[in-house]
Amino acid sequence: MKSAVRLALGAAVAMLLTGSLAAQDVVRKTVPNSPIASSVQVPANAITYYLSGQVPSIANKDADPRSPQAYGDVEAQTVNILEKIKASLESSGLTMGDVVKMQVYLVHTDKVPMDFKGFSQGYSKFFGGSQPNLPARSTMGVAALVNPGWLVEIEVTAAKVAK
Repeated sequence: MKSAVRLALGAAVAMLLTGSLAAQDVVRKTVPNSPIASSVQVPANAITYYLSGQVPSIANKDADPRSPQAYGDVEAQTVNILEKIKASLESSGLTMGDVVKMQVYLVHTDKVPMDFKGFSQGYSKFFGGSQPNLPARSTMGVAALVNPGWLVEIEVTAAKVAK
């Protein structure tokens, strides 16, 4: 039994020394003509970062801070939030290309119908095109967010392979 354990340990050390157990990369399964990944596989050697939900900053200080006019339309709010997420990621040595999962909450009521098109226009400024690493994404319509002026909230999970 001891010789079997020694043999297994020796084989593992040899594979490590020869590079057979090289670091795996994050694998994204894309969907043709889609702005999201159908799935993302994060290897065990990746460090995972969870960013809390982000909401927009005030864009119009003259407007009521509890109104959408203070924050802009859905596209403007989406761009603002993704800029904040980008800055947060960069402060940890990450990029938007490291985002593997995104959850999006868009306000959808009788008075404020969900503006998925506006969200998509803002989203496409950060994902696809020059930054091709697409995250898996879920988009939910919600009755309200904490502030009635917020129309969008986004949270992300990012992963980076430890080297």
